Amino acid sequence: MRSRVFIARSLGHEQGVSDALSLAHEVLRDVAGREAVIKVNFVSAHVGLSATPVEAVRAVLKFLEKHGAKSLIIVETPAGGTLHEAIINYGYYSLKEEFDVEFVDIDCEGYEYLDVWDSNLERRLRVGVSRLMLDSEYLVSVVRPKTHDTVVVTLSIKNVAVGAVAPPDRPRLHQGYKAINLSIAYIAAHMMPKLAVIDGYVGMEGDGPVRGTPKSLGLAIVGGDAVAVDSTTAFLMGFNPRDIGYLYYLREWGYGALAPEEVEVVGVSDWRRRVVEFRPHRTFLQQLAWRLTPEEYERAMRDVELPSS
Repeated sequence: MRSRVFIARSLGHEQGVSDALSLAHEVLRDVAGREAVIKVNFVSAHVGLSATPVEAVRAVLKFLEKHGAKSLIIVETPAGGTLHEAIINYGYYSLKEEFDVEFVDIDCEGYEYLDVWDSNLERRLRVGVSRLMLDSEYLVSVVRPKTHDTVVVTLSIKNVAVGAVAPPDRPRLHQGYKAINLSIAYIAAHMMPKLAVIDGYVGMEGDGPVRGTPKSLGLAIVGGDAVAVDSTTAFLMGFNPRDIGYLYYLREWGYGALAPEEVEVVGVSDWRRRVVEFRPHRTFLQQLAWRLTPEEYERAMRDVELPSS
């Protein structure tokens, strides 16, 4: 059975996300009576193009509230600046006028620890991962599509997997292209979003995730299979989803759909003809060196237990 992804044309951050979510009732049903933890992306508290637009989050909160979410918590810890600065700079405090929403700094909520891969492809690197996100009843990831300086693209899954890591441990994930893709996939397997939301009204191309330039995809993409949502978005950005290591591993491990033929799109029937080629990061070709030899993969995955998908 193919994964369903819901796509709407976008002429604005809130309108596009709202129209896509209006198609996704089957996914939103699961939030009734649950605490919704909404992971936004403030990689920088000062570069607006790097951040999740507040209008997109407003649309998400409306639908979560409409479908009976017990509580709404927006979480993040920026890599540059503070959560308080980001909330002010990006207009997020206005959400409190409309919703009973709480803002939580991930760094203040405590961590559990996972062992990920070092540069020798040994799983000996211990990193703190947000307890709040690990234990979430209904985890939501809301982002704009961006190119990336290490893993080709950053979308809903990377927002969760790296954003959940304690700030001092995030740089330690950078153990080479092979290790970081394995590590992102492994962390994501422990906290896959129940709802993935891509606000493609305006994304970022080139030297993302902070120093790139605006690029409009003109679509909003949502769904309950985050791998399928991110893979479909990567395809629409002009990338081959199989070239994105962490998505490739998650598909191999049984966590979602990767190829366009594995996806059933609802909403935009001619979606395959709506590819908008995003200029990749200048290191794109080097980033493709994430692939392991069979011997390396066998050694790296020795004794690894994955959560049930």
